[in-house]
Amino acid sequence: MAHTPQIKIPATYMRGGTSKGVFFRLQDLPEAAQVPGEARDKLLMRVIGSPDPYAKQIDGRGGATSSTSKTVIVAKAARPDHDVDYLFGQVSIDKPFVDWSGNCGNLSAAIGPFAIANGFIDPERIPENGTVTVRIWQANIQKTIVAHVPVTNGQVQETGDFELDGVTFPAAEVQLEFMDPAAEAEGGEGGGAMFPTGNLVDELEVPGVGLLPVTMINAGIPTIFVNAADIGYNGTELQDDINGDPKALAMFELIRAYGAMRMGLITHVEEAARRQHTPKVAFVAPPLDYTASSGKQVKATDIDLLVRALSMGKLHHAMMGTAAVAIGTAAAIPGTLVSLAAGGRAHEAVRFGHPSGTLRVGAQAQVFDGDWIVTKAVMSRSSRVLMEGWVRIPGDTF
Repeated sequence: MAHTPQIKIPATYMRGGTSKGVFFRLQDLPEAAQVPGEARDKLLMRVIGSPDPYAKQIDGRGGATSSTSKTVIVAKAARPDHDVDYLFGQVSIDKPFVDWSGNCGNLSAAIGPFAIANGFIDPERIPENGTVTVRIWQANIQKTIVAHVPVTNGQVQETGDFELDGVTFPAAEVQLEFMDPAAEAEGGEGGGAMFPTGNLVDELEVPGVGLLPVTMINAGIPTIFVNAADIGYNGTELQDDINGDPKALAMFELIRAYGAMRMGLITHVEEAARRQHTPKVAFVAPPLDYTASSGKQVKATDIDLLVRALSMGKLHHAMMGTAAVAIGTAAAIPGTLVSLAAGGRAHEAVRFGHPSGTLRVGAQAQVFDGDWIVTKAVMSRSSRVLMEGWVRIPGDTF
């Protein structure tokens, strides 16, 4: 009986922010997977170990959470004034599909370091000691991200004393600027509007839940914000409080599905099941003291508001980077549920409490011709190479 041998593909396993994923250079993928389509999706699913009815991803590089079931493809930039194109694929854990509908803000922190280490940046631009500015084209949402990457002795600096709640060990700080994050590019989903309905707050009818005040925003990633008190929470919840409650998860998925339809991202609520990555759902509340999942004490006086967010049907252990952009953007605009939870005024920067601790994010917002415009959102993350070499998959995968 003939057996199909495995093939090996150059790859790097990296942590970016509070996520980690498998990174590829486009030119290293098999030819059939160098273009979008079934072959690429099958390859990435097999690398990660999906679909897995056991939801463990034992036979792949995935970690069986939304934060670890991720893939990245990096290519030389096709657009002027950019260094690399960055394409993100969120791999479903138990279903056979890859969601290409949004960015991963956490893994965005690893793109600059990956680009420098893998020959995408002119060596003349890399100082012996200093910072390299890498301009990234985020291909999923057609936006620019600017990464400021520290360099020591001519190499990407990965170790350092920057601490990020949700990541166990300190590392080097990478500052990210998400340029014009609030509306997707022309032709993008959501009609190019920061607030797809034109309102800062809408009332969303959700069967079995009722009429909920929501802020629906396209910023970083399409996000639906709900008041924690309106759904029976206070904003200090940790993962087990939500993920161990099937009724709560079903409620959040209903909010997400009906919100997605209201935002114009889908036309029927049933389509939400095939679009796990976007939109996100988050609930907000005014500051309260609480104990983070690490045991760290978070004081109400040290934060502006509380935020919990769900990703791929589960409460996130910290905060998605793209959702942090949405939080910062909404906090900068008075009248949104986020700004109201943060005290009812516009904030150029907020520090919010999440299940693992706190995070600071800033955004620059202004009114232009009667519409709110956000020029950029800024936050710091870190990244680190965990492993590099090859991944192997059966040769008949695609």
